[in-house]
Amino acid sequence: MQRKVGHKKRCRLVAPEPAYRGNRPPQTEHPNSRHASLGTGGENPFAWRFAVPMYIGSALNPINSSLIATALLSIAMAMHVPVGRTAVLVTALYLACAIAQPTGGKLAEVFGPRRVFLSGILIVLAGGIVGGIAQNLATLIVARVLIGIGTSAGYPSAMLLIRRRAEWAGMAEPPGGVLGGLQIAATVTAALGLPLGGVLIGAWGWRAVFFANVPVTLAAFLMAAFWIPKDPPVETKSVRDIASRIDILGILGFGATVTALLVFLFSVPHINWVALGLSVILAMGLVVFELRASQPFFDVRLLASNLALSGTYLRMALLSLCVYTVLYGISQWLEAARGVSAREAGLLLLPMSALSAIVVRPIARRNLLRGPLIAAAVSSLVASLGVVLLTTRTPILWLLSPLRKHDTTDLS
Repeated sequence: MQRKVGHKKRCRLVAPEPAYRGNRPPQTEHPNSRHASLGTGGENPFAWRFAVPMYIGSALNPINSSLIATALLSIAMAMHVPVGRTAVLVTALYLACAIAQPTGGKLAEVFGPRRVFLSGILIVLAGGIVGGIAQNLATLIVARVLIGIGTSAGYPSAMLLIRRRAEWAGMAEPPGGVLGGLQIAATVTAALGLPLGGVLIGAWGWRAVFFANVPVTLAAFLMAAFWIPKDPPVETKSVRDIASRIDILGILGFGATVTALLVFLFSVPHINWVALGLSVILAMGLVVFELRASQPFFDVRLLASNLALSGTYLRMALLSLCVYTVLYGISQWLEAARGVSAREAGLLLLPMSALSAIVVRPIARRNLLRGPLIAAAVSSLVASLGVVLLTTRTPILWLLSPLRKHDTTDLS
């Protein structure tokens, strides 16, 4: 017997779903089969067993971004380097993310999102261990790059898993609650990373912000391995075909361009003209190459033709600049200039975490857009002006105002 499933005046025939026993659908080698991903009796295809490991995996990136904020001064003292040099630990992670996240999405399409998701978790585990036992700044940089690469696999793989799950369930698009859950997990964990990092450093030292990845990644790996259906077998392809689809040359060009730009930015106020000129030349070469690529890593045509998308990217870049400048700047200023401990600095940033956790859910659930965007822009501007006025004589309590005003920024 077959039944019709209709959607928007179209219908297709779907075989009846076989019954199964137990709490988890049986795992098969090909998740396209209905029984590999869906249950019977109207069972929710996005039940918590499917969603939780993806939420944890996608949250590893934002929490590792914020955990390090309160550890920079402690790391500088332990490694006997100026506190300004520890900023490279922040840059290393974001540079790795800028390259690895779009690459992770392409790899998930080629090799399967579950495989990429699990591989990313293992890379984060390795980065946590390497960082926890590091004896110098260079090793910490390697650890942060590993964490950046590994965490970058989480979000694009989770998005592909959700999209495929929705297709198997006969849905036109994934439920908004599931996609909102990814945003909620990212925003809340990023905010909680500030006070959590301060508490961890106060109790066990700066190495704890790296070792904290070990139990979390092990739990996420086991849950994903047992609860997320397996990918179908990988189609046999040549190395040349895979390299063409992933656009390795485009990835290398983009990485070189961003690296040269970062070298220039680190040289300010003593301008490194060579790095600036090199970044411009590499950027021009990247644009020319990507315009000719069949599957570009950096889709220039898409950005030029879709102004709304380009505007969204630009808006998020500017808002992120405000947020992370305050995030990393105030935490270091509190510890270095005001003599506040890492634990106290983390607790002073707690109001931002609490308010973020409160407002993110209703905004994400209702798919609000214009209001949060305006609020984020205005609050970021006011908060940035407030930070400019801070001095060593500024009462600590005044810091809570600019921090609170940044809470809605990530919601846009």
